[in-house]
Amino acid sequence: MFRRSTAAVAAALMSLTAVIPAAPVQARAQEQVLTWTADNDITRYKSAPTTAAPGPTKIVFENSEATGNTTGMPHTLTFDTSTPGYNHDVELNILANPFDTRNGRHEAAVTLTPGKYRYLCTIPGHGTMSGEFTVTEGGEDTTPPTVTGEVTGPRDAAGNYLGSATVTVTASDAGSGVGLVEHEVDDTGFVPHTEPVRITAVGDHSVQYRATDRAGNTSEVGSVSFRVVEPPSDTTPPEVAADVTGTKDAQGNYVDKATVTITATDADSGVRGREYQLHSGPWTAYTAPVEVTAAGSHMVHFRATDNAGNTSPEGMVAFTVVATPVDTEPPTTSAVVSGAKNPDGAYLDDATVTITASDAQSGVERVEYALDSGEWTAYSSAVVVGTAGSHTVRYRATDKAGNTAEAKSVSFTVVEPGADACPESDTRETVVIGPDDTGVANVDTGNGCTVSDLVDQHGEYPDHGAFVRHVELVTADLVTRGVLTSREQAVLVRAASRSDIGEQFLPPQQGEPR
Repeated sequence: MFRRSTAAVAAALMSLTAVIPAAPVQARAQEQVLTWTADNDITRYKSAPTTAAPGPTKIVFENSEATGNTTGMPHTLTFDTSTPGYNHDVELNILANPFDTRNGRHEAAVTLTPGKYRYLCTIPGHGTMSGEFTVTEGGEDTTPPTVTGEVTGPRDAAGNYLGSATVTVTASDAGSGVGLVEHEVDDTGFVPHTEPVRITAVGDHSVQYRATDRAGNTSEVGSVSFRVVEPPSDTTPPEVAADVTGTKDAQGNYVDKATVTITATDADSGVRGREYQLHSGPWTAYTAPVEVTAAGSHMVHFRATDNAGNTSPEGMVAFTVVATPVDTEPPTTSAVVSGAKNPDGAYLDDATVTITASDAQSGVERVEYALDSGEWTAYSSAVVVGTAGSHTVRYRATDKAGNTAEAKSVSFTVVEPGADACPESDTRETVVIGPDDTGVANVDTGNGCTVSDLVDQHGEYPDHGAFVRHVELVTADLVTRGVLTSREQAVLVRAASRSDIGEQFLPPQQGEPR
């Protein structure tokens, strides 16, 4: 353990950020402090409480350089007041970043009640930062708090801290709650730990810490040791870049808005801040991605400054924002009829009609169909027609701009299967699709038709995709009926995908039925 004089240590200490209130346990019996901290991570808070006692409470939220935020990333602390299962009696919404007027440290006074609270970060575009803590009425508490100490700051390859080191002590107590946290630097005596301790004196240091709960239980003393060295001379400005994101049209213009995200790094003294300038406007501190919504051409300049005062050369990104185009084109629609067919092309038992629609502008709002002379009906899944006879299915689609496509139709015939629906059946032992022998047994599926008959690779298809979809539908029905296994279905569908059926006419191979 390293020792230093009281005078030297006193000169090294700087202002702190509240973790636990600095007052004797007895004097603070009616108040507790709950602390959240954040750093550069956008997926979780750096630290957060898990339990608390009911009653008046001071909320401390710190997102600062002292807690590890070196990029200026803003974070929020918000209590959930709508999700069932949680207490909704505390309204809290704090936005903090290292460069705001409070240097990223904020406080709020609330009153907690027994139950469970949920908290989360609500900045759009950030990862999920959320959690919960429980407020309970405690009985007799004989367990001391849990207390930890963490040292943060820029370090060299040997692990020494460059210029300064910040020690943050945190404590939690599931019983009566934490009443007092204390630390001492280099054996100079314990003092209340009300905020992180920043030590700048060059040399070796040791910080001890402990915590006492409201029932008077005091933890064992913990400690952290480290060395502070002179930082290297920094004459190199930060590296800074900007990225523009958003929805683009075919010409590369951003539709409705463009978002500019500025990032900066500095391997020496660290980034102090970033700035941006829209066109020739004033330089503005960058705290969150910049959204540009005005239609027209834009230029955004950007720069960054490190903690040694070096400012990077200005960078610039240029882009154009356009308004959402007016959609006057109706959706594109198509339909495919599939199912087992007899040699005359009629569908055995039933036919399945699958309708597709797409719209490149406003998107498809709804798809409708009408069977024979019936009314238009909303289409949600493939239509199965099982009534014997000739049928026509009409279909159409409407986009979100209100444009409706001209109605199209497909016609087909459904027949009752006879004793032998496929008299000229393909009776080879395995199913062959194109040049690919799949190895799947070519069994009779009922009514004299084999699996190969239903695959119908010599049928007429408008394109290759239509053949593959036909095989998918036919084999799915055979799996449902227990004729094929799911593995065998997958083998047949892959063989159909590998073939070129539908792309060109394939004449029957020698030995295959015509």
